[in-house]
This record gives sequence, structure tokens and C-alpha cells, in this order.
Amino acid sequence: MASTVQQLPGAAFLPFPGMDSLLADEFSGRFNTDCSGARRHGELLYLPDYEASAERTPYWCRCAMLHPFLLQFDSIGEAAAALRGIQRSWAPYQFTCFRRAALIQDKLPHINLKSRDFPFSIPASPIGLYTLLDEHTLIASAETTSCLPAGTLVWNEDHVNPPSRAYLKVQESLVLAQHFFGVELPHAGQRCFEAGACPGGWTWVLAGLGAQVLAVDRTELAPALMQNPLVEFRAHDAFTLTPQELGSFDWVFSDVICYPERLLGWVHTWLDSGLTCNMVCTIKMQGAVDWDLVAQFAAIPDSRVVHLNYNKHELTFIHCGK
Repeated sequence: MASTVQQLPGAAFLPFPGMDSLLADEFSGRFNTDCSGARRHGELLYLPDYEASAERTPYWCRCAMLHPFLLQFDSIGEAAAALRGIQRSWAPYQFTCFRRAALIQDKLPHINLKSRDFPFSIPASPIGLYTLLDEHTLIASAETTSCLPAGTLVWNEDHVNPPSRAYLKVQESLVLAQHFFGVELPHAGQRCFEAGACPGGWTWVLAGLGAQVLAVDRTELAPALMQNPLVEFRAHDAFTLTPQELGSFDWVFSDVICYPERLLGWVHTWLDSGLTCNMVCTIKMQGAVDWDLVAQFAAIPDSRVVHLNYNKHELTFIHCGK
């Protein structure tokens, strides 16, 4: 029997690991959508009545199936052939039939599912997502919201040199800035300002790319960074220093724990000053998410708000004016 395809209404959403409850809360609080009638396939949340688009995709979703379909098939080769006939690149998310899924993936054109070294350029080509429901049925969508396999980016970590694991967030933020806006990564000849830099995970990445970094915090950075000729440290409350006092920078960064309202005002101060083109800031949540406030970050021209693979209960604001 030949494979059969049944187009499905609605959309399906794969949350970031451990973010299932936050995803449901976002549907309720941000999109006024009740998830009680949703169908769960492992972590995948299928909403048959949801009108999907990239703009209506939750931040806590790492990859969405925008136009899902069911594929019924008899054999592994039949499933792979049907997917190849729709488009080239497919990534799996699996919660069952793991061996069968691996055999299907082996018959599809190769994509890199391994961890990555930084820097890395996210491919621009689309990538589909599929999930086996049983041995002869899968749910899939050729159109998704991410060019990463299942929306996942995992770095090969350096467990020796960085002063904190926070460096992984700025690495991911920078490759997303490059992917979304076509901007170059910070490099030699550019100036970066990091607010609240201690112990220096983000500064470590920026100096490693060859950029000159002004790192401001009340507490000193890790000793190796304090001795780095590319790093200038200033002991101060970074949010009380004005752009006019500090001068112009190609990039401004903040991973400071502060109220989102204060961060939003600080972002506007820098952008209104005209003294920076690019910003990456972590929006630290204080309890329940204020979606109206997050929308104000997202509404800033040439900006994106995202949840990173390396974020926790926080979002990241990326602005690139080049």
C-alpha cells in the first residue's frame, strides 16, 4: 500500500526542554488560547484549532509545525521517500519508536544533528520537522519556524577557559543576530560595552572574537580577563552611566538582573542616543511575564525577542541596526 498524506488543521508546537508549563501559560496569557483541548505527543503540543503564523508562535516554543500533516506508511523506505518528495531537509523529534525513527532519518538527505563549535552560521534553507506517533504514522510539517534541526542549538562547551557558563547565551545570541539581520559578529576594530559584566562570560566571548571591550560592574572580572589587553574594566553601576559619558560602541550588551521596565528604559536611552547600532540584552523575568512589556521590546524597529536554547526563565532582546 502506498503512503497516504492527510493535511491537518491548526499547528503543533515543540517547547524548549522543561518549558511545557511556560508554553501553556504563554498561550493563555499572550494569545488568549485555551490548551485544554490540545493533543500531546511526547512534548509536542498539537492545537487543532489554532491559527498559526510565525508572529503567533510562542517564545517558549523552539520549533513549530505551521502546516502539519499525518503520513501513514508501511515501511521505513516508504516514509523516507514520502518526506523526500515534499522537500529535502527534515529533522526528527522523537518520543517513541526511536530505532525506527533513526532508520528513517538515515534514508533522508544528511543534516548535521551534532553539537556545534562557535562561531557557526545558521543555514538559511528551510528544514521540516517530523515525529513518529507509532510504527506506521508520523506527524510532520515542511514549514516550520526554525532553520535549526528541531529548533535546537547545542554548543561544544569549553569547560576550562570561560569564567561562567553564561558565555553560551551570548554565543547563541550572536549567531541569531547574524542569521536574522545579516550583521557581522563583533570583531577586531570594533568596540563593545558590557553592562554588569562580572565574572566575564560574555566579555570572554567578545574579546575572543578580537573586539575591544569596556566591561563595567561593581565587582572585578575573572583575573585572566582583568589582564587581557582587549578588556578595559571600570568599577561602577553600569546602568547609571550615560551613553554620552561612555561614547560610541558598535555593540552594547547586558545580562544584568534587573526589572524589565528598567531594562526597557535603558535600551531606549542607548538607541535614542545614536551611539550604538547593535544591542543584545537578557530580559530577566520577575514572576509572571508582563506580555505587554515584552511587546514593547519586540516593537522596537530592527529588533527580535527570542528565547534561547541556553536561556532559563528569561528572554533575549536582539537589536541590529548595522
